[in-house]
Amino acid sequence: MPVASETFEVNAADSKQRLDLYATRKLASLSRSRIKDLIADGHILLNERISKPAQTVRTGDIVRYIERPLTQVYLAPEDIRIGVLYEDDDLIVVDKPAGMIVHPGAGIDRGTVVNALLHSCANLSGIGGELRPGIIHRLDKETSGCLVVAKRDLAHKRLSAQFSSRKVHKYYLAFCIGHFVQQSGSIEAPIGRHPIDRKKMSVSIHGRTALTKFWVLKKLERRSLLLCRIFTGRTHQIRVHLKSIGHPIVGDKVYGKSPDHYPRHLLHAWRIGFFHPQTEKWLEFEAQIPHDFRHEGSDDDAIFRARCELGH
Repeated sequence: MPVASETFEVNAADSKQRLDLYATRKLASLSRSRIKDLIADGHILLNERISKPAQTVRTGDIVRYIERPLTQVYLAPEDIRIGVLYEDDDLIVVDKPAGMIVHPGAGIDRGTVVNALLHSCANLSGIGGELRPGIIHRLDKETSGCLVVAKRDLAHKRLSAQFSSRKVHKYYLAFCIGHFVQQSGSIEAPIGRHPIDRKKMSVSIHGRTALTKFWVLKKLERRSLLLCRIFTGRTHQIRVHLKSIGHPIVGDKVYGKSPDHYPRHLLHAWRIGFFHPQTEKWLEFEAQIPHDFRHEGSDDDAIFRARCELGH
């Protein structure tokens, strides 16, 4: 696979800045500390030369970013089967099974989506660091469904920008407790850390803006099947929002009272849409409906209604 690069010409407005500050502004998905490492390693060049982070850029200077290949020192590739919905040289979209963690961390270094992908993919973007290669967004351990992973740094940067600017369409299926009077609705409530339990999130006036729209697809005994679209990507957003209106997700042991026979919360990242980072063509993918959703009452008629709500 050829090494990709991106080139910037310094204009008068940006002249006399430090190289690391200039590069941080141009490569918005990378932290300043990451930028400094890339400069030191020769992956960000000033006029085709290795420079120091504090070097001043001038009008007309050329700054070039060269993809940094991933160092796989701490991660072990594992032969774990995971469904692939789409793959090309820039990205891969997988169907994450429930119960699988997205990337290593906090004492977990095996059995993750990253471990599985390192076995089957020759390259993953290095932007996320050695523990999170290619990871643009995450799903909770118990949440199944569509997950987009970057294979090249430039694809990672451009996809991250789409997530940040809310251009990505993210739809989930969720079984929640209770019935609704209206067939659709919106929940717009800020989400932040729980004031007491810092491992949880909650609706809070001090939180960040969050918007979830939902449609009722099917009414069952003491529960409902919803199609949800999130316009923001807050941690545990759908789980927190549905709890806040008195309809926690079935099986959610953190935000609801759940019978022991549910091994996980019934939330599925069903569909995702975004612009391809290279071709700019609009892409949409659907993850297969998991067995526990089918067992709980997610039938073909409900999925047909979900597609109708989306205009498909």
